[in-house]
Amino acid sequence: MLLMLAQWLGHDIRAFNVFQYITLRSVLAALTALVISFMVGPWMIRRLTALKIGQAVRDDGPQSHLTKAGTPTMGGALILISMGLATLLWADLRNTYVWIALLTLLGFGAIGWVDDWRKVVERNPRGLPARWKYLWQSVIALAVASFLAYSAHLPAQTELIVPFFKQIVMPLGVLGFVVLAYFVIVGTSNAVNLTDGADGLAILPTVMVAGALGIFAYVAGHAVFSKYLGLPHIPGAGELTIFCAALVGAGLAFLWFNAYPAEVFMGDVGALALGAALGVVAVIVRQEIVLFIMGGVFVLETISVMLQVGSYKLRRKRIFLMAPIHHHFEIKGWKETQVVVRFWIISIVLVLIGLSTLKLR
Repeated sequence: MLLMLAQWLGHDIRAFNVFQYITLRSVLAALTALVISFMVGPWMIRRLTALKIGQAVRDDGPQSHLTKAGTPTMGGALILISMGLATLLWADLRNTYVWIALLTLLGFGAIGWVDDWRKVVERNPRGLPARWKYLWQSVIALAVASFLAYSAHLPAQTELIVPFFKQIVMPLGVLGFVVLAYFVIVGTSNAVNLTDGADGLAILPTVMVAGALGIFAYVAGHAVFSKYLGLPHIPGAGELTIFCAALVGAGLAFLWFNAYPAEVFMGDVGALALGAALGVVAVIVRQEIVLFIMGGVFVLETISVMLQVGSYKLRRKRIFLMAPIHHHFEIKGWKETQVVVRFWIISIVLVLIGLSTLKLR
């Protein structure tokens, strides 16, 4: 929106041409999302508290979590509002990828909102039944994947890139691409949701992964940089840098309110949406495997749940004291802040490894 205004003004005042640069608009998008979140955040927390939209806490989990009962939830709506406005203000709205990312974010956010609303407001402990949740996630993911597959006009847009190996590229074809994109988007969405079980645990790794994906998007959209670094050139993908920057800004502001002891929780409305956003960006810039590396904490949390459920169904025995795995460490005696900070450190290392694939090929 503001880009179009700057382009119009740039015909007469050359100084406005500086807004053509993606790097500048990314910084402005991050700051805009940050400011919006800081301005709206306190009001939203007060409203959620007044409406008694509070989190229910399981009594079979870590005892330290019992004091969190009643803490306002559905705060992820703050992230979506800030991200959406910042992206609309600073991104090129003629770019298809920007709209795909925004619609995926809002679509998964709507699913999470319904789930949270039924759990918290209607006092329905089941929330949105799992079969309906996965159905609507699948509908959105398949629609996005199919659109990306059939609109691709370059082989690189549907190939699987293997990090650390410059010459290893796997053509997927339309069907293979759709299947992979579906699992990446839905899988990442639910993985972030599973991780969101301690104050600040999910949001900072999400911010770090989003920042790294923003770098990949910038490189993929730049013909010279992508050629130099041996990455596929995806025309138009550079605008996703603004989207990722908006996520970084909104996420950091949310962490201000979500840090221990949390004033507000993200809820499914935020976790499902942010995970899907990471997934769709990774799919567009062809960095699904790198996302798997950088989001290792999300992967670990998801695998711990799968192993726990599988072990209990097959052997009637549990592998962990409680899943997801961050609860296991809490029950073993780690303080919540220790678990969170240590998982943050792991995320930093994994994101740096992921970024190293830009050059180590």
